[in-house]
Amino acid sequence: MSEDKPRIGVAMIGYAFMGRAHSQAWRNAHRFFDLPLEPHMAVLVGRDEQRATSAARQLGWDAVETDWRRAIARDDVDVVDICTPGDTHAEIAVAALEAGKHVLVEKPMANTVAEAETMAAAASAARGRGVRSMVGFTYRRVPAVQLARQMVAEGRIGEVRQVRAQYLQDWLADADAPLSWRLDKEKAGSGALGDIGAHIIDLTQFVTGQRIAGVAGMLDTFVTERPIAESFSGLHGTGGSERGPVTVDDAAMFLGRLSSGAPAVFEATRFAWGRKNAVRIEVNGSTGSLAFDFEDMNVLHYYDATEPAATAGFRRILVTEPEHPYIEAWWPAGHGLGYEHGFVHQAVDLVRALGAGEDPTPSFEDGLHVQRVLDAVERSSAQHSTYTEIGD
Repeated sequence: MSEDKPRIGVAMIGYAFMGRAHSQAWRNAHRFFDLPLEPHMAVLVGRDEQRATSAARQLGWDAVETDWRRAIARDDVDVVDICTPGDTHAEIAVAALEAGKHVLVEKPMANTVAEAETMAAAASAARGRGVRSMVGFTYRRVPAVQLARQMVAEGRIGEVRQVRAQYLQDWLADADAPLSWRLDKEKAGSGALGDIGAHIIDLTQFVTGQRIAGVAGMLDTFVTERPIAESFSGLHGTGGSERGPVTVDDAAMFLGRLSSGAPAVFEATRFAWGRKNAVRIEVNGSTGSLAFDFEDMNVLHYYDATEPAATAGFRRILVTEPEHPYIEAWWPAGHGLGYEHGFVHQAVDLVRALGAGEDPTPSFEDGLHVQRVLDAVERSSAQHSTYTEIGD
């Protein structure tokens, strides 16, 4: 521990896929970045004490609790990091904020608009007491995405005219892949729409600096029942002989209008064979274009339409220079970053905001707007893809 920096204690609730990624971030944020506070991995929370103890030992947490309420009440906890299924987010977040703890919650922020509104109201009340909150949309922390946002803001592609965004995976394309909580509407809220579609909603709004004002959506479920899982590791598991229902969407497609009136096209699916984690966004402007694909995450493609046609073409920008966002703390130029680095950057930005007494972003208000977009897509799909405006 650094002698001259105060510690900030973290309680992490949940220790599976997201918990492992968040643990990596809390372990490394202060080792690579100069932070005003030093994160202390105080306590990990899991319902199964034996499994939680094993995870805490592996991931670097000092203590274990089996009840999140006890973790929130601990004097050595300043930040509550929520990595649980969506049906628990609202209760935990509101209780933590009311207890004076800062909150980081994984996306999507909640399972319903009503839950998200309750969370946003609690965050607003807590802000007046100096208690902060943030939603974990980590893809906006990728250096190439940060650069894309900067270039749009600087007018490098002119006026934004249209956007297309995709999140493509294939881990459910096998009809015999087993059930998980992500396929249960009661726990997850929605399927591909909320799980991965929420990311491209936030990414589009972050890069363009605009909000989505309305949508026309279509949801599909291709496999309506699956084997009940006997074991799980990350996103994959082993199914037994019994089967259970799938109660969420497998794929989501929707058209959108940005606040400027520019059109956008969105697609989220976990049935795209060969696509492992293709998070894509392309923004076409009046004087150029930008394109990003997370499967080549250290690269941003830029087309400058003001150049002579004879030599014009997409420019491949390797976003690994010290001048690029976050990069100076890492490796020499050309030595790329990976999936886990977005979570480190998320922890860095949160701790810096807390140290400065500022509100981190994306806020619970930002998360609430994403939830309203998700809800509008569902309502539109249920009404034969009727265009549905998104209120505030």
